[in-house]
Amino acid sequence: MTVRIVTDSACDLPQSLVDELGITLVPLTFSFGSEEFTDRISLTTSEFWARCSASPVLPQTAAPSPGKFAEAFSTLAKEGASAILVVTLSAELSATKQAAEQGAQAAGLNIPIRIVDSRSASMGEGINVVAAARLARGGMGVDDLARTVTDLAGRTRVWGALDTLENLKKNGRIGGAKALLASALAIKPIITVDDGKVAEGGKERTRRKALAFVVSKFREAGKVSNVAVLHAQCPDVDDFVAQLRETYSGDIIVGDIGSVIGSHTGPGTIGVTFHVE
Repeated sequence: MTVRIVTDSACDLPQSLVDELGITLVPLTFSFGSEEFTDRISLTTSEFWARCSASPVLPQTAAPSPGKFAEAFSTLAKEGASAILVVTLSAELSATKQAAEQGAQAAGLNIPIRIVDSRSASMGEGINVVAAARLARGGMGVDDLARTVTDLAGRTRVWGALDTLENLKKNGRIGGAKALLASALAIKPIITVDDGKVAEGGKERTRRKALAFVVSKFREAGKVSNVAVLHAQCPDVDDFVAQLRETYSGDIIVGDIGSVIGSHTGPGTIGVTFHVE
């Protein structure tokens, strides 16, 4: 059985890893006013952040159409896929999972298509996609894959330090982080992902203390695996990774926060995601 893995571009996985593991990415879209762009295609990540700095309005994001998913599924079937596993951005944050479900129906294929909600975003979604792709290469069947990735999604932790809450506030994705707003100007907010939603994780007075807080949460998690760092144009990312390596000797994937998640978190965001035992 050849099981192929599909995800959306909000996973923020490095393109080199996407290519290496044969993962299919279905892009979300984003817009600055009336100008619409396709994530990871219309603009590079660097070009996106440059445009954010110059734009008077924040970008708005939109889920892929069901047709985009149907097209991806049909292409994989023609290439010989005997089953497809889809891992999506949290359904609490986007209509992407619903679009994937509708796309699976529209494609009308005679191969099984299983769809798993990552209950996360950015590299929190991405580490589940990578795990799925590696297990699929090892020969795991699609139903076992779906069960395994659902379990991993429940064991995914994300901690991130933001430079500002302005993007989350304006884009309406702030969720449980509302309590941070009153003093947002005087703090460096820390967020986490709780049951698929963005939630308050803490708050510190300086960036150095905020990053130390995130590192402490990583260390307190005990035995972890599939570690990844996500960042938005952060010159201190290497130092952050070095702090994680003080207590973790495994591989660490480093990914740029792209236009979809970056539209909501803003520049300067840095975080870590991992699976707990």
